[in-house]
Amino acid sequence: MASSANPLKYSEGAALPLDAPAWAVSASERLKQRHNQGGVRTAAIPPRGSKRVLLHSCCAPCSGAMVEEMCASELIDEIVVFFYNPNIHPRKEYEIRKEENKKWCRRIDIEFIDVDYDVHEWYARTKGMELDPERGRRCAACFDMRMERTAAYAVEHGFDAIATTNATSRWKDAKQVDDSGVRAVAKYGDKLAYWAWDWQSDEMTLRKYQISAENRFYKQEYCGCSYSLRDSNEWRKANGIPLVRIGGDSAGLGDRYFSDPLVDAAEESQDVVDEFFAQANDLAACKDRNERKKALEVYKNRRKNEKTDGVVNGLNNW
Repeated sequence: MASSANPLKYSEGAALPLDAPAWAVSASERLKQRHNQGGVRTAAIPPRGSKRVLLHSCCAPCSGAMVEEMCASELIDEIVVFFYNPNIHPRKEYEIRKEENKKWCRRIDIEFIDVDYDVHEWYARTKGMELDPERGRRCAACFDMRMERTAAYAVEHGFDAIATTNATSRWKDAKQVDDSGVRAVAKYGDKLAYWAWDWQSDEMTLRKYQISAENRFYKQEYCGCSYSLRDSNEWRKANGIPLVRIGGDSAGLGDRYFSDPLVDAAEESQDVVDEFFAQANDLAACKDRNERKKALEVYKNRRKNEKTDGVVNGLNNW
Protein backbone atom coordinates (compact mmCIF):
# COMPACT_ATOMS: atom_id res chain seq x y z
CA MET A 1 0.00 0.00 0.00
CA ALA A 2 1.14 3.56 -0.60
CA SER A 3 3.05 5.04 2.32
CA SER A 4 1.23 7.14 4.89
CA ALA A 5 2.21 9.62 7.57
CA ASN A 6 1.69 7.09 10.32
CA PRO A 7 1.75 3.58 8.80
CA LEU A 8 0.68 0.54 10.74
CA LYS A 9 3.38 -1.77 11.99
CA TYR A 10 2.81 -5.35 10.94
CA SER A 11 3.25 -7.86 13.75
CA GLU A 12 6.21 -10.22 13.70
CA GLY A 13 4.48 -12.42 16.24
CA ALA A 14 3.50 -11.24 19.69
CA ALA A 15 5.30 -12.34 22.83
CA LEU A 16 2.89 -14.82 24.41
CA PRO A 17 2.84 -16.15 27.99
CA LEU A 18 4.04 -19.69 28.63
CA ASP A 19 0.50 -20.88 29.30
CA ALA A 20 -0.91 -19.45 26.06
CA PRO A 21 -3.43 -21.76 24.36
CA ALA A 22 -2.21 -23.85 21.43
CA TRP A 23 -4.25 -21.93 18.84
CA ALA A 24 -2.63 -18.63 19.84
CA VAL A 25 0.90 -20.08 19.75
CA SER A 26 0.29 -21.55 16.30
CA ALA A 27 -1.23 -18.33 15.04
CA SER A 28 1.70 -16.29 16.34
CA GLU A 29 4.19 -18.65 14.66
CA ARG A 30 2.36 -18.42 11.35
CA LEU A 31 2.45 -14.62 11.58
CA LYS A 32 6.23 -14.77 12.09
CA GLN A 33 6.71 -17.16 9.17
CA ARG A 34 4.61 -15.05 6.87
CA HIS A 35 6.57 -11.94 7.78
CA ASN A 36 9.93 -13.62 7.14
CA GLN A 37 9.12 -15.40 3.87
CA GLY A 38 10.40 -13.17 1.12
CA GLY A 39 8.89 -10.06 2.63
CA VAL A 40 5.34 -11.31 2.16
CA ARG A 41 3.37 -9.55 4.83
CA THR A 42 -0.22 -10.49 4.10
CA ALA A 43 -2.08 -13.58 3.00
CA ALA A 44 -5.22 -11.68 1.97
CA ILE A 45 -5.42 -11.28 -1.79
CA PRO A 46 -7.75 -8.52 -3.08
CA PRO A 47 -10.08 -9.07 -6.05
CA ARG A 48 -8.22 -8.92 -9.37
CA GLY A 49 -7.36 -5.39 -10.40
CA SER A 50 -8.57 -3.78 -7.17
CA LYS A 51 -6.40 -0.84 -6.13
CA ARG A 52 -8.85 1.29 -4.12
CA VAL A 53 -10.93 -0.40 -1.43
CA LEU A 54 -13.85 1.05 0.51
CA LEU A 55 -14.04 -0.79 3.83
CA HIS A 56 -17.37 -0.67 5.63
CA SER A 57 -16.56 -0.59 9.34
CA CYS A 58 -18.90 -1.46 12.20
CA CYS A 59 -16.45 -0.51 15.00
CA ALA A 60 -12.78 -0.01 15.81
CA PRO A 61 -12.16 -3.44 17.42
CA CYS A 62 -13.37 -5.26 14.30
CA SER A 63 -11.38 -2.89 12.06
CA GLY A 64 -7.87 -3.19 13.53
CA ALA A 65 -6.57 -6.45 12.11
CA MET A 66 -8.51 -6.14 8.86
CA VAL A 67 -7.14 -2.66 8.14
CA GLU A 68 -3.66 -3.85 9.04
CA GLU A 69 -3.94 -6.82 6.70
CA MET A 70 -5.15 -4.65 3.84
CA CYS A 71 -2.52 -1.98 4.44
CA ALA A 72 0.19 -4.63 4.27
CA SER A 73 -0.75 -5.54 0.70
CA GLU A 74 1.50 -4.22 -2.05
CA LEU A 75 -1.44 -4.60 -4.43
CA ILE A 76 -3.57 -1.95 -2.71
CA ASP A 77 -3.05 1.78 -3.21
CA GLU A 78 -5.75 3.12 -0.91
CA ILE A 79 -8.02 1.98 1.94
CA VAL A 80 -10.87 4.22 3.06
CA VAL A 81 -13.09 3.41 6.05
CA PHE A 82 -16.83 3.90 5.54
CA PHE A 83 -18.98 4.20 8.67
CA TYR A 84 -22.64 3.54 7.90
CA ASN A 85 -24.42 1.76 10.77
CA PRO A 86 -28.00 2.98 11.27
CA ASN A 87 -28.71 -0.23 13.18
CA ILE A 88 -26.74 0.84 16.28
CA HIS A 89 -29.02 1.79 19.18
CA PRO A 90 -29.26 3.89 21.28
CA ARG A 91 -27.69 7.02 19.81
CA LYS A 92 -25.25 7.19 22.73
CA GLU A 93 -23.80 3.79 21.83
CA TYR A 94 -23.69 4.78 18.16
CA GLU A 95 -21.67 7.91 18.93
CA ILE A 96 -19.25 6.00 21.18
CA ARG A 97 -18.50 3.45 18.47
CA LYS A 98 -18.27 6.04 15.71
CA GLU A 99 -15.98 8.44 17.57
CA GLU A 100 -13.60 5.66 18.61
CA ASN A 101 -13.47 4.41 15.03
CA LYS A 102 -12.83 7.93 13.79
CA LYS A 103 -9.97 8.46 16.28
CA TRP A 104 -8.43 5.11 15.31
CA CYS A 105 -8.45 6.06 11.61
CA ARG A 106 -6.93 9.46 12.40
CA ARG A 107 -4.20 7.74 14.40
CA ILE A 108 -3.19 5.47 11.51
CA ASP A 109 -3.77 8.08 8.80
CA ILE A 110 -6.70 6.36 7.07
CA GLU A 111 -9.54 8.43 5.61
CA PHE A 112 -12.84 8.07 7.47
CA ILE A 113 -16.21 8.64 5.78
CA ASP A 114 -19.04 9.42 8.22
CA VAL A 115 -22.45 8.65 6.69
CA ASP A 116 -25.94 9.57 7.91
CA TYR A 117 -27.54 7.84 10.90
CA ASP A 118 -30.48 6.62 8.79
CA VAL A 119 -32.25 4.92 11.68
CA HIS A 120 -35.85 5.41 10.46
CA GLU A 121 -35.11 3.62 7.20
CA TRP A 122 -33.44 0.79 9.14
CA TYR A 123 -36.56 0.22 11.26
CA ALA A 124 -38.72 0.34 8.12
CA ARG A 125 -36.61 -2.36 6.45
CA THR A 126 -36.65 -4.65 9.48
CA LYS A 127 -40.35 -4.24 10.24
CA GLY A 128 -42.01 -7.58 10.93
CA MET A 129 -38.68 -9.17 11.94
CA GLU A 130 -38.58 -7.84 15.51
CA LEU A 131 -38.57 -11.33 17.07
CA ASP A 132 -36.24 -12.97 14.56
CA PRO A 133 -33.05 -14.50 16.02
CA GLU A 134 -29.54 -13.16 15.52
CA ARG A 135 -28.22 -14.42 12.16
CA GLY A 136 -31.81 -14.62 10.87
CA ARG A 137 -33.76 -12.57 8.32
CA ARG A 138 -33.35 -9.33 10.25
CA CYS A 139 -29.56 -9.59 10.24
CA ALA A 140 -29.58 -10.35 6.51
CA ALA A 141 -31.72 -7.24 5.89
CA CYS A 142 -29.37 -5.19 8.08
CA PHE A 143 -26.26 -6.36 6.21
CA ASP A 144 -28.01 -5.79 2.87
CA MET A 145 -28.87 -2.19 3.78
CA ARG A 146 -25.34 -1.34 4.85
CA MET A 147 -23.66 -3.12 1.94
CA GLU A 148 -26.00 -1.49 -0.61
CA ARG A 149 -25.09 1.98 0.71
CA THR A 150 -21.39 1.09 0.76
CA ALA A 151 -21.51 -0.21 -2.81
CA ALA A 152 -23.36 2.87 -4.08
CA TYR A 153 -20.81 5.23 -2.52
CA ALA A 154 -17.94 3.11 -3.86
CA VAL A 155 -19.18 3.30 -7.44
CA GLU A 156 -19.93 7.01 -7.15
CA HIS A 157 -16.39 7.71 -5.95
CA GLY A 158 -14.33 5.38 -8.13
CA PHE A 159 -13.48 2.54 -5.76
CA ASP A 160 -12.68 -0.88 -7.20
CA ALA A 161 -13.87 -3.07 -4.31
CA ILE A 162 -15.74 -3.06 -1.03
CA ALA A 163 -15.39 -5.18 2.09
CA THR A 164 -16.85 -5.14 5.61
CA THR A 165 -15.45 -5.62 9.11
CA ASN A 166 -18.65 -7.49 10.02
CA ALA A 167 -16.88 -10.49 8.49
CA THR A 168 -14.22 -10.53 11.23
CA SER A 169 -16.48 -11.38 14.17
CA ARG A 170 -17.28 -14.96 15.12
CA TRP A 171 -20.59 -13.62 16.44
CA LYS A 172 -21.50 -13.12 12.78
CA ASP A 173 -22.25 -15.73 10.13
CA ALA A 174 -19.46 -15.04 7.62
CA LYS A 175 -21.44 -16.54 4.75
CA GLN A 176 -24.45 -14.37 5.56
CA VAL A 177 -22.24 -11.28 5.62
CA ASP A 178 -20.46 -12.20 2.39
CA ASP A 179 -23.74 -13.00 0.63
CA SER A 180 -24.93 -9.46 1.35
CA GLY A 181 -21.70 -8.05 -0.04
CA VAL A 182 -21.97 -10.14 -3.21
CA ARG A 183 -25.60 -9.08 -3.73
CA ALA A 184 -24.70 -5.42 -3.26
CA VAL A 185 -22.01 -5.36 -5.95
CA ALA A 186 -23.89 -7.59 -8.42
CA LYS A 187 -25.97 -4.73 -9.83
CA TYR A 188 -22.81 -2.86 -10.87
CA GLY A 189 -21.33 -5.64 -12.99
CA ASP A 190 -17.59 -5.33 -13.57
CA LYS A 191 -17.44 -1.87 -12.00
CA LEU A 192 -17.19 -3.16 -8.44
CA ALA A 193 -16.01 -6.29 -6.61
CA TYR A 194 -16.61 -7.64 -3.12
CA TRP A 195 -13.50 -8.70 -1.19
CA ALA A 196 -14.32 -11.99 0.55
CA TRP A 197 -11.64 -13.65 2.68
CA ASP A 198 -11.28 -15.73 5.84
CA TRP A 199 -11.17 -12.74 8.15
CA GLN A 200 -12.03 -15.01 11.14
CA SER A 201 -8.83 -17.10 11.02
CA ASP A 202 -6.80 -17.67 14.19
CA GLU A 203 -4.16 -15.24 12.94
CA MET A 204 -6.71 -12.53 12.32
CA THR A 205 -8.41 -13.18 15.66
CA LEU A 206 -5.11 -12.93 17.55
CA ARG A 207 -4.13 -9.68 15.82
CA LYS A 208 -7.63 -8.28 16.30
CA TYR A 209 -7.34 -8.62 20.07
CA GLN A 210 -3.70 -7.55 20.22
CA ILE A 211 -4.54 -4.30 18.44
CA SER A 212 -7.66 -3.81 20.55
CA ALA A 213 -5.70 -4.28 23.78
CA GLU A 214 -2.86 -2.02 22.65
CA ASN A 215 -5.39 0.75 21.99
CA ARG A 216 -7.72 -0.07 24.90
CA PHE A 217 -10.73 -0.06 22.61
CA TYR A 218 -14.22 0.14 24.08
CA LYS A 219 -15.65 -3.36 24.57
CA GLN A 220 -19.25 -3.32 23.40
CA GLU A 221 -21.67 -5.72 25.08
CA TYR A 222 -24.08 -6.51 22.24
CA CYS A 223 -24.18 -6.46 18.45
CA GLY A 224 -25.78 -3.06 18.07
CA CYS A 225 -29.49 -2.88 17.25
CA SER A 226 -32.30 -2.38 19.75
CA TYR A 227 -33.46 -5.98 19.24
CA SER A 228 -29.96 -7.31 19.92
CA LEU A 229 -29.85 -5.19 23.09
CA ARG A 230 -33.26 -6.55 24.13
CA ASP A 231 -32.28 -10.17 23.48
CA SER A 232 -28.91 -9.81 25.19
CA ASN A 233 -30.53 -8.37 28.30
CA GLU A 234 -33.27 -11.01 28.35
CA TRP A 235 -30.66 -13.74 28.05
CA ARG A 236 -28.53 -12.16 30.77
CA LYS A 237 -31.48 -11.73 33.10
CA ALA A 238 -32.50 -15.37 32.64
CA ASN A 239 -28.94 -16.50 33.39
CA GLY A 240 -28.42 -14.21 36.41
CA ILE A 241 -25.93 -11.98 34.57
CA PRO A 242 -25.81 -8.16 35.00
CA LEU A 243 -27.55 -6.20 32.26
CA VAL A 244 -25.74 -4.31 29.48
CA ARG A 245 -24.38 -0.86 30.32
CA ILE A 246 -24.08 1.80 27.63
CA GLY A 247 -20.87 3.83 27.88
CA GLY A 248 -19.09 4.74 31.08
CA ASP A 249 -15.95 3.18 32.52
CA SER A 250 -17.72 0.09 33.87
CA ALA A 251 -19.35 -2.63 31.80
CA GLY A 252 -22.38 -4.61 32.86
CA LEU A 253 -20.16 -7.69 32.78
CA GLY A 254 -16.37 -7.99 32.67
CA ASP A 255 -13.98 -5.22 31.61
CA ARG A 256 -15.10 -2.07 29.80
CA TYR A 257 -11.93 -1.91 27.69
CA PHE A 258 -9.85 -4.51 25.88
CA SER A 259 -6.69 -5.23 27.86
CA ASP A 260 -5.53 -8.86 27.50
CA PRO A 261 -5.49 -10.36 23.98
CA LEU A 262 -5.80 -13.98 25.05
CA VAL A 263 -8.54 -13.36 27.61
CA ASP A 264 -10.40 -11.15 25.14
CA ALA A 265 -10.07 -13.75 22.39
CA ALA A 266 -11.39 -16.46 24.69
CA GLU A 267 -14.53 -14.40 25.13
CA GLU A 268 -15.22 -14.98 21.44
CA SER A 269 -14.55 -18.73 21.63
CA GLN A 270 -16.75 -20.97 19.53
CA ASP A 271 -18.25 -22.57 22.65
CA VAL A 272 -19.45 -19.21 24.00
CA VAL A 273 -20.83 -18.15 20.62
CA ASP A 274 -22.58 -21.48 20.01
CA GLU A 275 -24.23 -21.52 23.42
CA PHE A 276 -25.61 -18.01 23.03
CA PHE A 277 -27.12 -18.71 19.63
CA ALA A 278 -28.57 -22.05 20.69
CA GLN A 279 -30.61 -20.30 23.38
CA ALA A 280 -31.39 -17.33 21.10
CA ASN A 281 -32.82 -19.69 18.48
CA ASP A 282 -34.98 -21.42 21.10
CA LEU A 283 -36.42 -18.04 22.09
CA ALA A 284 -37.00 -17.02 18.48
CA ALA A 285 -39.11 -20.14 17.94
CA CYS A 286 -41.66 -18.78 20.43
CA LYS A 287 -44.82 -17.46 18.78
CA ASP A 288 -45.36 -14.37 20.95
CA ARG A 289 -43.88 -12.37 23.83
CA ASN A 290 -45.67 -14.34 26.54
CA GLU A 291 -44.25 -17.56 25.17
CA ARG A 292 -40.78 -15.96 25.12
CA LYS A 293 -41.12 -15.05 28.80
CA LYS A 294 -42.01 -18.63 29.69
CA ALA A 295 -39.05 -19.94 27.70
CA LEU A 296 -36.68 -17.56 29.50
CA GLU A 297 -37.64 -19.15 32.81
CA VAL A 298 -35.90 -22.33 31.66
CA TYR A 299 -32.50 -20.65 31.85
CA LYS A 300 -32.86 -19.11 35.30
CA ASN A 301 -30.27 -20.23 37.85
CA ARG A 302 -28.65 -22.51 35.28
CA ARG A 303 -25.32 -20.70 35.68
CA LYS A 304 -23.01 -19.85 38.51
CA ASN A 305 -22.23 -16.17 38.96
CA GLU A 306 -19.81 -14.62 36.51
CA LYS A 307 -16.96 -14.43 39.00
CA THR A 308 -16.58 -18.20 39.16
CA ASP A 309 -17.85 -19.24 35.75
CA GLY A 310 -15.16 -19.06 33.10
CA VAL A 311 -17.58 -18.98 30.19
CA VAL A 312 -20.06 -16.18 30.81
CA ASN A 313 -17.27 -13.62 31.04
CA GLY A 314 -17.29 -13.60 27.26
CA LEU A 315 -20.81 -12.34 26.84
CA ASN A 316 -19.85 -8.66 26.72
CA ASN A 317 -17.58 -9.00 23.69
CA TRP A 318 -19.16 -8.54 20.26
